[in-house]
Amino acid sequence: MAIFQLNDTCIFPNPELAEKNGLLAIGGDLSVKRLLSAYSQGIFPWYSEGDPPLWWSTNPRLVLFPDEFHVSRRLLRTLRNTDFQTSINRDFAAVIHSCADVRMKNHEGTWLSSAMQEAYIELHHAGYAHSVECWLHDELVGGLYGVQLGGIFFGESMFTRRSDASKVALVTLVSHVQKQNIQVIDCQMTTEHLLSFGAREISGPTFRHLLDKHIQQSDYEQL
Repeated sequence: MAIFQLNDTCIFPNPELAEKNGLLAIGGDLSVKRLLSAYSQGIFPWYSEGDPPLWWSTNPRLVLFPDEFHVSRRLLRTLRNTDFQTSINRDFAAVIHSCADVRMKNHEGTWLSSAMQEAYIELHHAGYAHSVECWLHDELVGGLYGVQLGGIFFGESMFTRRSDASKVALVTLVSHVQKQNIQVIDCQMTTEHLLSFGAREISGPTFRHLLDKHIQQSDYEQL
């Protein structure tokens, strides 16, 4: 299959036309309008600094249904016995900057270029991107961020500077989305870490059916 070249319009090819590895299209920009169009179809940007935007739609898709979330006994002990405190949208910019910084310091590389960070901060100001922060004595030690459209939360990245801090942020996210009646947390890529929390793979068509079912409904509040 061909990889599609995007133009100035915020139109994407059918996600079913993606390559086997999930790559669908190249080019375009990171405007709020284009990002919202992408996420509403289950498409997300992921590319390295200096490259043009690459747009992906993976199949199978890793998702976490909040009611299937699993917390280990060890993490439950951490939740009971530490001084971690959490918040929602207290410092989105610090979270996304930390996601990039921690990966670079760990020599993991990152897709979170300055352009990507600025784009998601703008999406946050528009009311669609949200963060969960984990604090220890007023120090930001962990967190995560993602995009919410209707009843779907698209998880993007997380970081930790203290053992279990990002896991505590994830527990907070799941608790919050359950209260908001959000139906699905999209995890995008399959990892053993997320599988251990109860995430599971579903087919691309099944994922897009969930998008059609939940994303356009207006009875979901933003985080």
